[in-house]
Amino acid sequence: MEMPPVNPVGEKDTSQPQQQWEKNPQENLDSTTQIKQQSPDPPTEILELRVSPNQASQILENSQGTEKLAAGLQGNSAKSRGSTSEMPEPLQASDLWYCPDGSFVKKIIIRGHGLDKPKLGSCCRVLAFGFPFGSGLPEGWTELTMGLGPWREGTWGELIEKCLESMCQGEEAELQLSEHSGPPFRLTLASFTQGRDSWELEASEKEALAREERARGTELFRAGNPEAAARCYGRALRLLLTLPPPGPPERTVLHANLAACQLLLGQPQLAAQSCDRVLEREPGHLKALYRRGVAQAALGNLEKATADLRKVLAVDPKNRAAQEELGKVIIQGKKQDAGLAQGLRKMFG
Repeated sequence: MEMPPVNPVGEKDTSQPQQQWEKNPQENLDSTTQIKQQSPDPPTEILELRVSPNQASQILENSQGTEKLAAGLQGNSAKSRGSTSEMPEPLQASDLWYCPDGSFVKKIIIRGHGLDKPKLGSCCRVLAFGFPFGSGLPEGWTELTMGLGPWREGTWGELIEKCLESMCQGEEAELQLSEHSGPPFRLTLASFTQGRDSWELEASEKEALAREERARGTELFRAGNPEAAARCYGRALRLLLTLPPPGPPERTVLHANLAACQLLLGQPQLAAQSCDRVLEREPGHLKALYRRGVAQAALGNLEKATADLRKVLAVDPKNRAAQEELGKVIIQGKKQDAGLAQGLRKMFG
């Protein structure tokens, strides 16, 4: 089977002393309010594959969540260092960095120097502290290569890579995750080697990296890890989407494989959108038609589901998966019709 394919802070020249966090709790609350007013809502996911039907509400939730994370970072810092009689300095907006997808807020403890940040291929010397066991990141000093290596496959790896992309050399920061209520995690970027932005890569280099991501995604999917596989496919697609149209045929396979991951992850809306990308380029793609039919059935769009599944069976009448799914859709349609009829009888009976 084709295996599943599938997002810096304004710099200040002077460093902010850590003492500004060792202040009166009430003043910290006032400072937090200022930051909420200054900081824009974090944008939505930039990858088209992450669009959800309730996007507007998700944007609002992310905005409120990151504001709470910012307040939590201030509270945690005050508790860990204790309070003094000194008057606190106002918290600067540039001391906080909101991850665009709303997954975490970064508070800069010690500012780095220079303007360069890690890019694809950069080898980073990192000091990690407080990350949970099983995160894939060892406690203490370690070296991580941006864009490469199995350390990026888990949720933690993805978050750490996003954070490192926003850091300057010598920067120390605390991370507060949206789904983690405990104390923040500490990350220090001691040094890194020169890397390259994706736009600096030759087309052949992008295609080679995309093939590596696709191969790794297939391994993860077969090992029963569709979430990590989807991340690999997403990274591969982001590389190929920067190529001139129509782009390599690899994109079709990646979108089709990504749809399989999204179905397993309970994301039928995203799966349907991924299949749409495939069918725009290849209308007769049977696996995309089947997967879109399954996704439409999960969304309650039974007529669309029936149409896609019948197209599959018209080309491959012995396709057992399509036969079984179409049978389920027909039964579900009958139940809907019976429920509607009963409702009408109660209304007019």
